[in-house]
Amino acid sequence: MTPTARPSHSTFLALNRHRHHVRTWSGATDGPTLFLQHGWMDCSASFQFLVDALPSDWTVIAMDWRGFGESDWNVGGYYSPDYLADLDALLEHFSPHRPVWLAGHSMGGMVASLYAGVRPERVAKLASLEGFGLPATDPAEAPGRYARWLRETRDPPRFGALESVERLAERQIERNRHLTPERARHLAAALTVVENGALRYRADPRHKMVNPVLYRLEEAMACWRRIRAPVLWLIGGDSWDHPIAHGVMATLGERRACFARLAEVTIADAGHMLHIEQPEACARALVDFFSAAGS
Repeated sequence: MTPTARPSHSTFLALNRHRHHVRTWSGATDGPTLFLQHGWMDCSASFQFLVDALPSDWTVIAMDWRGFGESDWNVGGYYSPDYLADLDALLEHFSPHRPVWLAGHSMGGMVASLYAGVRPERVAKLASLEGFGLPATDPAEAPGRYARWLRETRDPPRFGALESVERLAERQIERNRHLTPERARHLAAALTVVENGALRYRADPRHKMVNPVLYRLEEAMACWRRIRAPVLWLIGGDSWDHPIAHGVMATLGERRACFARLAEVTIADAGHMLHIEQPEACARALVDFFSAAGS
């Protein structure tokens, strides 16, 4: 965090019968509230630099998804419908009678976009940061997926001890070349914890297990078509090299056509982690979108 970083406070809430860590950056009493959802293997603290660039009168609420950050782990694996129910419970807790401003990065953007189609009356505006869905799957993949899942259920993946926060920060920069050392170290520290004298990831390693349920693009598209809210896509200008990008970008036009009220902004000099690499540019795009009247 920088000396001018906005302070946040943490609460732990039982949402969907699961203990979640919720981080809040408080703004003005009569100011707007933005709900932010983080991506896979990430946590709410990674939004710090984005929040610092947003208007100070905005309240920003971000939870750690189950099995990430400081939220409790599952006993078994992790499945998309659980995230939908967790998000629904979060919004019911903080805004039971009013549709919300909702934004998510990567996996968080995918969950938020599905939710906006499943519960369109609950979302006033939606922004998805690099959360355009996964590559389409083939039913022929199912037998192999189930077999691998059975193996991993018997012997779940584990994380080994990490060398240091500094080394993890260096690896973050290797993967996200526009990260500054300060922001990379902030992210590395947020993603790790020291236990029994060893540094490890906070995330549950069972997130690394293969999902036995295939991603069905047609189902996601059916949800996107039901979205009534204006939608903003933020795209990293250098995100084409991300591992999942090749299977998504080839069908981006087909996915784009599902959204009735869609705007797009490309963030230059940013890859998949655009909210950390270029938080100021992301914040400007979000402010323009969410503050626009009559969308």
